[in-house]
Amino acid sequence: MHTEQLIDMLARDAGPAPRAVVARRLLPVMLMGVLCSVVLALWLIGPLPAESFQTPAPWVKLAYAAALAVGAGLLTSRLARPVAELFTPRLLVGLAVGAMALIGAATLFLTPAQERVDAVFGQTWLTCPWTLLGFSLPALAGILWAMRGLAPTRPRQAGWAGGLLAGALGAMGYALSCPESSPTFVAIWHTAGMAMTAYIGRLLGPIVLRW
Repeated sequence: MHTEQLIDMLARDAGPAPRAVVARRLLPVMLMGVLCSVVLALWLIGPLPAESFQTPAPWVKLAYAAALAVGAGLLTSRLARPVAELFTPRLLVGLAVGAMALIGAATLFLTPAQERVDAVFGQTWLTCPWTLLGFSLPALAGILWAMRGLAPTRPRQAGWAGGLLAGALGAMGYALSCPESSPTFVAIWHTAGMAMTAYIGRLLGPIVLRW
């Protein structure tokens, strides 16, 4: 059989390419990651008092984590396949982090000088990033598994993006239990926890996503 005949036969018999393969692999593990982080937060720490949700504090945390999850999710989906445009998702990630940094800085500037140390460190700065990291690990495992079945050609970057996405999903669950109310605290320590998860993803990427 000639090469041209083989190509023609394969093209006729292959059928249509499946659509939205990346979304179909990533979205279920993202939903499971959020669910796991919520269950862990409510089980290990407990929910915030209902009256807390009448203040902006938990909504700021949730909005920040959700905005970062959108950017990191898009970045992860792009890096899960070859030759993808990355400017837009990187911009979205940068805008989410930058906006939270500006809110945190503005809050700190408006906070009375004698209260600024509490605004920065709160009561849980030593445990917050590690707790958020722990709540993000189920999502990280699922995301790396989903990406392994795709075609990432830049495993280190893909692992970093998947880790950042996992960190954002973990932060969404942690927001339901985190007792801190200062946006400055969120901008520093929640970001630190998500960055730690991204770094673990970056380390695991070349090992897990190699093909």
